[in-house]
Amino acid sequence: MTRIFETPLYPYEPSADQQADSPVRHPVVVIGAGPVGLAAAIDLGRKGVPVVVLDENDKVSHGSRAICFAKRTLEIADRLGVGDPLVDKGVQWNLGKVFFGDRKVYEFNLLPEQGHRRPAFINLQQYHLEHDMVKRVRDLQDEGAPITLRGRNRVTALAAQDDHVALSVDTPDGPYRLEADWLIAADGAGSPCRDMLGQGFTGRVFEDNFLIADVIMQADFPTERWFWFDPPFNPGQSALLHKQPDGVWRIDLQLGWDIDKEEEKKPENVVPRLKAMLGEDVDFDLEWISIYTFQCRRMEKFRHGRVIFAGDAAHQVSPFGARGANSGFQDTDNLCWKLARVIAGTAPESLLDSYDAERIQAADENILNSTRSTDFITPKSRVSRMFRDAVLDLSENHAFARPLVNSGRLSVPCVHDGSPLNTPDALPGGPQRSRPGSPCPDAPLGRGYLLDQLGEAFTLLALGTTAPEVAGVTPLALGREDITEDLRDRYLGQAAGALYLIRPDQHVAARWPAADAATVQAAVTRATGQETT
Repeated sequence: MTRIFETPLYPYEPSADQQADSPVRHPVVVIGAGPVGLAAAIDLGRKGVPVVVLDENDKVSHGSRAICFAKRTLEIADRLGVGDPLVDKGVQWNLGKVFFGDRKVYEFNLLPEQGHRRPAFINLQQYHLEHDMVKRVRDLQDEGAPITLRGRNRVTALAAQDDHVALSVDTPDGPYRLEADWLIAADGAGSPCRDMLGQGFTGRVFEDNFLIADVIMQADFPTERWFWFDPPFNPGQSALLHKQPDGVWRIDLQLGWDIDKEEEKKPENVVPRLKAMLGEDVDFDLEWISIYTFQCRRMEKFRHGRVIFAGDAAHQVSPFGARGANSGFQDTDNLCWKLARVIAGTAPESLLDSYDAERIQAADENILNSTRSTDFITPKSRVSRMFRDAVLDLSENHAFARPLVNSGRLSVPCVHDGSPLNTPDALPGGPQRSRPGSPCPDAPLGRGYLLDQLGEAFTLLALGTTAPEVAGVTPLALGREDITEDLRDRYLGQAAGALYLIRPDQHVAARWPAADAATVQAAVTRATGQETT
């Protein structure tokens, strides 16, 4: 049987650029056709920005790799036009359980409230996600979107100039050169682009290794996240179990630091570990095996002139918590509306500095949470292990201890408090979850949901008040009869009415009880980087 990751989806085809007498310049070049690079290409292409994607491969990733895609990522995918196939294929889950030894100590629900279109998480192999995103690119190309996807085009050198980036590219037909007004480096954790610019990472590499095994089996485990501390089948270590589509299960097993990675990856060594966990009578086949080391690191800056880094190329965290691919989607969501405006001349180039400010804040938040998870999962001293084990013991019967258990605090979007694009909060009694800088919480609206009504431009959401006319801003006025309890709880709180200015990436830029056109225009000016004081 041919698997999805064995079939070239964007095979090499010669381009006219290879025959040009001088390098052809493109508005945007994206390096890397993984989830982050494809998300950037789809987002920009939908906005009418010509974009060329270069990838040294010609097919989707082998192995499930990233599997946990959070609610915010699914909401971004909805806007990109790829949300439904991901959710339809993925395994939806909100519940998780934590075990200590051979007993369950507690369980949790990541989305206990109703009134959201998307679940807290889906589990979906990365190759399925990439396949659906490539299909979305093809559909957009058929509709006339200016997206070019070039497989087996490997970037071998780049030089950043004041007004462009010069690239050297190798192909099966030999090398060629091209130029980009702007370059998005989404070429993964080992980013050659980062090395070509002489840039590195700062942060921590943890002294521990984890085995990832994707196994194909029929099992009765529920669609929940199960995490074990010190399980009987892996004494003194930890383990994680997730269900994926097509009968594939993800298993993570902590191995320790002083190991021979190549030996540990051999099936004859992996299979006994899995049988100890699953039982001798469980039949399974190995689909993918990998070993990873915890790393919590980032670049000092994500923007280097006209080269902008996103996803794992810019920052890395440990897999527990599902913060890698999810934060990469949020990177492109933050970047693309800004870059499109800069290219169109409707915002200054300095607007891109806010990408650096906001996404470095998000990376630091993810690194902090990931580091805390790692320290809890892998205590490095006798005292820290005693503390952890005491917390786990107490959590079985005492709710106060459960927030202290950290088996990987799961991905949530960053609230960009302090962003230079925010207008100070002016809504007394407004809910904290929708303050300036926060991503808009979803809520039912008519027969659909609020986020589906927020377009590509700035939106002025009026709840029980009047929306003034402001050039370039789309009004969305809801009368009191339209305001459901969920909308009231998530956007009004104690306020009688509210006016929200929402950015194209669905983050709140400003809010007031009411405002005139001049006040809203000033907030738009600030949110587009034209006034940052």
